[in-house]
Amino acid sequence: MKITDISPDEYAPYQEAYIHLVNEEYTLTEELEISVHNLIHFVREIPMDKYDYRYAEGKWTIKDILQHIIDSERIFAYRALRFSRNDTTPLPGFDENSYAANTDAAKRSINDLLTEMSAVRHANIMMFKSFTAEDLIRKGTASGYTVSVRALGFLLVGHQNHHIKIFKERYL
Repeated sequence: MKITDISPDEYAPYQEAYIHLVNEEYTLTEELEISVHNLIHFVREIPMDKYDYRYAEGKWTIKDILQHIIDSERIFAYRALRFSRNDTTPLPGFDENSYAANTDAAKRSINDLLTEMSAVRHANIMMFKSFTAEDLIRKGTASGYTVSVRALGFLLVGHQNHHIKIFKERYL
């Protein structure tokens, strides 16, 4: 299954920007694998003095954004697990700014953040590989919007790609 198989009724309208950042060439599990390696390689090439840089007052650093990607990945994956198991309990949104304010990303090394990102992603790759075709098309409600399990998988990739784009535009 590829991103081109996803229809707009499988994700929130505001998530369309993330969906459009996913490569059409690869399947979901291929994209999950390729994109985490791309992120790690990209971040390792960033000059060390940029990891704690803020392009404006109150904006997140690269380390903060990496922690945000990790936190978001866990939340999206949890939603995918719940919906894949046919749990139709509506799930609330989350306050990304509150999460960011309550981490110690600034005190962590880039290697620790990238190792955690890799571990989380590899666990999610195994989870998505375990889903049946039926599991992947199941839907649930998160943040007030209907979303499918497979869309959540692609959103992991699109969200990450969004932040790589932000790094390039505003941090480097």
